[in-house]
Amino acid sequence: MLRVEGLSHAFKNGNETTLVLQQIDFRVNKGDMVALLGSSGSGKSTLLNLMAGLMKPTEGSIYIADHNIVKMNENKLAEFRREHIGFIFQAYELIPNLTVRENIELPLVFQSTRPSIRKQKALKLLEQVGIPDKGEMFPSQLSGGQQQRVSIARSLITEPSVIFADEPTGNLDTKTEEEILAILKHLNKTMNTTFIIVTHEREVAQQTQHIITLRDGLLEKSQPAVEMDKLPVEEAVH
Repeated sequence: MLRVEGLSHAFKNGNETTLVLQQIDFRVNKGDMVALLGSSGSGKSTLLNLMAGLMKPTEGSIYIADHNIVKMNENKLAEFRREHIGFIFQAYELIPNLTVRENIELPLVFQSTRPSIRKQKALKLLEQVGIPDKGEMFPSQLSGGQQQRVSIARSLITEPSVIFADEPTGNLDTKTEEEILAILKHLNKTMNTTFIIVTHEREVAQQTQHIITLRDGLLEKSQPAVEMDKLPVEEAVH
């Protein structure tokens, strides 16, 4: 589903060049749930932006569903993102003056999907994320955990090839974090949806099937999540 090959990226500031990712290689199979784990400054946010097509790498290739997104122009890339990529954000990023249902439907509006189909899909997803009665409420009327459920539903409505979740539990308390992770795991299993979860939390990473660990812009480890239990906490995070 996703292949990253020889990926490097550097930022330029005047005459200075800072290398933030160096020769990253890995692949993610369809239906996998993978954690991208690293501390602040490890390069994981840059890698997420590159994989999501929000930035172009200095070097290397990124294949999503066998399409090399690095080779796409901006128009083609924008179209590809609408059809193949879903996003879940730490801060939810819901539009306050739209209802919950309208927020979920929004990606289909950009695809010119008929209103009746949009509504049908949104209502089904509301059931799947456990808030079937919240469709006509506004984001401000929901708790943080409920807003993140809306964000999850919105990310799924286009039936994307892969969903990138950027610190999806970062703003939530421990109990709500567990609920959101349980929903993601359930959707991953029942819908065979590929998830890549960016996190700095070892406990979150352990809920996935596979963990890719970054440190100082390098891929330090790539291993099944069960192996993380054998590592000291400080080694797992770094």
